[in-house]
Amino acid sequence: MDLKDEAEVLLRRLVGNDAAEFRDGQWDAVRDLVEHRRRVLVVQRTGWGKSAVYFVATGLQRARGAGPTVIVSPLLALMRDQVAAAGRAGVRAVTINSANADEWGEVAKQLADDAVDVLLVSPERLNNPRFREEQLPTLAAGSGLIVVDEAHCISDWGHDFRPDYRRIRDLLGTLPAGTPVLATTATANARVVADVAEQLGAGGAEVTTIRGSLARESLRLGVLSLDDAEHRLAWLSAQLGELPGSGIVYTLTVSAAEDTAALLREAGHHVIAYTGRTDPADRVEAERALLNNEVKALVATSALGMGFDKPDLGFVVHLGAPSSPVAYYQQVGRAGRATERADVLLLPAAEDQAIWQYFATVSMPRQDQAASVIRTLSATGDAMSTAALETVVDVRRTRLELLLKVLDVDGAVQRVRGGWQATGQDWIYDAERYERVAASRDAEARSMLAYQRGAQCRMAFLQAALDDPSAAPCGRCDVCAGPWFTDEVPAAARAAARTTLARAGVLLEPRVQWPSGMSRLGVDVKGKIGPDERLEPGRVVARLTDLGWGQRLRSLLDADDAPAPEPLLAACVDVLREWHWDRRPDAVITVPSRRHPQLIGSVGRYLASVGRLTDLGELEATGAGPAEGTESGGNSAFRLASIWDSWRVGPAARESLAALGPDPVVLLLDDLADSRWTITVAGREVRHAGAAQVLPFALASVG
Repeated sequence: MDLKDEAEVLLRRLVGNDAAEFRDGQWDAVRDLVEHRRRVLVVQRTGWGKSAVYFVATGLQRARGAGPTVIVSPLLALMRDQVAAAGRAGVRAVTINSANADEWGEVAKQLADDAVDVLLVSPERLNNPRFREEQLPTLAAGSGLIVVDEAHCISDWGHDFRPDYRRIRDLLGTLPAGTPVLATTATANARVVADVAEQLGAGGAEVTTIRGSLARESLRLGVLSLDDAEHRLAWLSAQLGELPGSGIVYTLTVSAAEDTAALLREAGHHVIAYTGRTDPADRVEAERALLNNEVKALVATSALGMGFDKPDLGFVVHLGAPSSPVAYYQQVGRAGRATERADVLLLPAAEDQAIWQYFATVSMPRQDQAASVIRTLSATGDAMSTAALETVVDVRRTRLELLLKVLDVDGAVQRVRGGWQATGQDWIYDAERYERVAASRDAEARSMLAYQRGAQCRMAFLQAALDDPSAAPCGRCDVCAGPWFTDEVPAAARAAARTTLARAGVLLEPRVQWPSGMSRLGVDVKGKIGPDERLEPGRVVARLTDLGWGQRLRSLLDADDAPAPEPLLAACVDVLREWHWDRRPDAVITVPSRRHPQLIGSVGRYLASVGRLTDLGELEATGAGPAEGTESGGNSAFRLASIWDSWRVGPAARESLAALGPDPVVLLLDDLADSRWTITVAGREVRHAGAAQVLPFALASVG
């Protein structure tokens, strides 16, 4: 049996079809890997069969005595699909990831016994000190094949750049000569392809690129522009049952996914929310339910982006547009992989561009913050944990974690047991490159708006965005063939959506623990917040990312200060009415606001009047006041230090509080709950002034 015949046997076993044959390009990739031992970059549409290439190549390599294949894969959902697909092909696949720590010992034993054909690891795992020191050198030396899945993540020009992927270049530089390497992606334009190929060639290796047409003949694309969230949700509620099979409804934020899922369930649709906040076990169950057509849809964020494999997925609907045509192509590629037709519809929103801008800037390292981190680690010498760094450098946790990854990849810091250390290597902020990347992001956003305008075939537009030379009119989309969907929004559905969006009230969890290392910042607190200083669970009218009141509050807080409008006052009363507290408040006091003194003051006075509460007025400023320019959302340690001792309960308010009798309950009012440290510190002062309970209440919260 020659090599191709042997490969076809493995392919047919993999797909469960005795008549299966390689698609164009698949055999070329397998032959380059196994016979010529090359480094190969495959850029092919979703559903083409990239996994077939590496599983067939693995089987051939193992039959020739090679070591296991190591697949670097970005998502747990993708790993689960790949392990299942490998099992169907008789390939023994295992994974090491954050969700299966209890299995790592057994996996290590299986690897030592050569009982593993495929090991899947996340890019983050490559920099885990223990894995990097104890297992990675052996794997790199003995692997029969290295696979980089979703390889566009290597490039910071790509739509989903991940700093951890940059470490793969270092790994490739350690491989023995002749170790074949395969990188795969469906979403890379010419610039990303060139960047990925350059990194795959680490050590001077030649890279072969195999690229095919990215057209998806099963997809019927359309765009429906409606006035607002009410119309969009009403349309979806009325039309979801008419969409073919089961599918995915994508949103841009976690709050939007949760709100949309709740509305659709109230309308009688069986849907499940799937976000970054979803418990890992619940994610697995949600994926299983969709795979088995037990739900009409998952209402998901990009957490369900790459890797979810349901060949008969019937539709993808977006409530809000991703920030680039390439990202959009990647997500809609989940649909129609093994069906003759799948419906893909985009319902853009006015707030999309603000969300794009936030995510575009949060991923970029700031020069001043990078310099502060390097300077701190260099001066310390010893390893510092991320939590300890937070008390020395004023960078919030999520940005700090990303910044450390970038600096690690660039060689300025390194992750060691116990935290992070400076390497002593010079680090130069590549301002020109980051400016070019930012300009590229802006161009992608403009291109996404052009896609929505529909001046040309939708599929051809997406292909062109990916520099596919075969781009041509599809004949199926709403531009080529006319709309295949109705734009009518039933009055009953609108009324139901309006009612849902008008609801106010979200739980505000109180802080229960002080940040570590506060003594470094001159604040003498640590550990759990004591029972005599702690706040009760509170409420906000809405999160700023909520579809209903969130958008109205965002506009209100961005506008010039003015007394609260009647609808907001009514919403506040609704929240209080639905608040199932242990004890009704006796009084209300407000946190002074720099930007919205009229707004928050009017709300406080109104609630005191309608609720017959004692109006304690405002907390008094001590003169220090919150620090200007504190970064939104945290850094917890610096945010807390900046507002410590900023307020006190004044003499008149203390006297009124004491007149209420023993153990009064106070409603504490603020305009915006961001890091929650303002309301925690202010509430602590109210507790010290004699309140038995403090009920925190804010107009809005972030996230």
